[in-house]
Amino acid sequence: MNEHAPLLRVENLSITLKTPSGEQVQPLRGVNFELSRGEALGIVGESGSGKSMSMLALMGLLPSNARRDADSLKLGDKDLLQIEDTTFAREIAGKRIGMIFQEPMTSLNPVYTIGRQLIETATLYGRGTARAARARAIELLNRVGVPEPELRLDQYPHQLSGGLRQRVMIAMALMNEPELIIADEPTTALDVTIKAQILDLLADLQSELGMGMILVSHDIGAVSRAVDRIGVMYAGAFVEKGPLDDVFEHPLHPYTQGLLQCAPRATLAHGGPRLGAIPGSVPSPFKRLTRCAFSDRCPHVHDACYGSEPALRSAGNQAYRCVLDAEQLQSDNDHSDKGVVIPHATPVQVEHGDPPVLALESASCVFTTRRGLLGRSKDNRAVDDVSIALHGNEILAIVGESGSGKTTTARMMLGLQQPTSGVALFRGEALEKSTPRQRAQLIQPVFQDPYSSLNPLRTVGDSIGRPLVVHGVGNRASRRERALEIMSLVGLPERFYNSYPNQMSGGQRQRVAIARALVLEPKVLICDEPTSALDISVQAQILNLLLDLRERLGLTYLLITHDLAVVRYFATRVVVMKSGQIVESGETERVYTQPTHPYTQELLASISDPLRRSA
Repeated sequence: MNEHAPLLRVENLSITLKTPSGEQVQPLRGVNFELSRGEALGIVGESGSGKSMSMLALMGLLPSNARRDADSLKLGDKDLLQIEDTTFAREIAGKRIGMIFQEPMTSLNPVYTIGRQLIETATLYGRGTARAARARAIELLNRVGVPEPELRLDQYPHQLSGGLRQRVMIAMALMNEPELIIADEPTTALDVTIKAQILDLLADLQSELGMGMILVSHDIGAVSRAVDRIGVMYAGAFVEKGPLDDVFEHPLHPYTQGLLQCAPRATLAHGGPRLGAIPGSVPSPFKRLTRCAFSDRCPHVHDACYGSEPALRSAGNQAYRCVLDAEQLQSDNDHSDKGVVIPHATPVQVEHGDPPVLALESASCVFTTRRGLLGRSKDNRAVDDVSIALHGNEILAIVGESGSGKTTTARMMLGLQQPTSGVALFRGEALEKSTPRQRAQLIQPVFQDPYSSLNPLRTVGDSIGRPLVVHGVGNRASRRERALEIMSLVGLPERFYNSYPNQMSGGQRQRVAIARALVLEPKVLICDEPTSALDISVQAQILNLLLDLRERLGLTYLLITHDLAVVRYFATRVVVMKSGQIVESGETERVYTQPTHPYTQELLASISDPLRRSA
């Protein structure tokens, strides 16, 4: 084998889908890239751009109505186009190529323990004994930051938080020391400290094993930390490629420029200018492209853009897909914010009245776990004597590592989890005395994992309009009109109204979950990682939208998130939790500029500024 040959070579990769009507469409067109051993490539772009589909094509995981075509698709000296599915599953998938999927709850078997799934990953390919595989599983769980790894081996996926499940998926992908890791949003559900550890771990493994990595992410901060080169995808094709520093410091394509302007900064405080937002949405993959795919959203569009789709052009170390010269595009980017909507935030007065809208008083929550059917039980104090007051029109953010008690706190404030001790209050009255219907019209959740919170048998329109049906609001026509209105607000085109969750990307499903929570216009919205699955442009739209709704409807928000840059931009007050307790709280700017607790200081030091190279 040629030692200087690339680890992975992809030439002219395209995907053709056959629709029920017999029409053929191409959601992926002419994708080309190479990856060397020990190199990391980042692929970014909005939901529906083709990022995940290109990775599924490499893994042979495309749907039955899809056809994969390429001039070359090689892993080392292995021609992946000539390998039968059974051979690929036995010799390549999981052994030479490891994949970290975006949604761990749908990737882990719910009826098998974590330990069984990790051990089988190794023993399936004959890599040692079950005892050796167990020892490696414990080692990897420890390296990816899973506390008490031996205990976790005997637990099931539903007993772990979203962040812990994601770490288990990362450990599973590394069990067989693959040559290539494909990471599809590997840090989506992770807090900033663990995210930094995971990215550093993957970088260390690349150095140790000469392993290549493809990182698919909407998190530009993660990409900027972990990769050597970057490719920006839009409508099934690369629109810009090049070394990371070159692309971030001198973005050429208008789409790349727009994405960078949408990124929240750790220095952007609440009440300042709004985030940028690229107007429109990615065109449907079922739409045949006869012109530049970005022309409907581009601030530099002119007649030449409508003739045909531009080819990739070279400009130094970069390649970009545009009819304009690199000098003109760079000049426009340096001197203009044209096409990016950045209205100023309108201050909203927080109601510091008594009683608060929602509160916890000395609340604790204890869960009991057991090792095996007859094993000894153990009490887990998820929340320990927590008191929180949420005032009208306030945006309160709760931050902390996975397992710190953030989500349990939110569930108690929703009325979904009864405190072991203490009480949850709404307007001074015990929340448990209200009926489920009353709570639904006052408080609505947006959960972290949209796939598990959406009914797979209901269309998007039915899911969004379902709360209206349950509470007898309007008739069929008005409910449809309201659902379409909310879809438009959260960036979902009308064409998704009759789609099902499994026909949408992770980011699109999260938008459906947000729309469903907004449809009743509740007083309080409790958001558990509401933007974690969204690409950066839609995240900006959603955050700006939530601020607009707060101003228009007098909404109050409780935000659970790992993204500290989002917290500084979005929240008026922040609470820092660790091991079930509040270690620091206060006005957002005070906590960010003058943190007093060492744990808060550690969290803030872990923030990756997504635009630090172009600042």
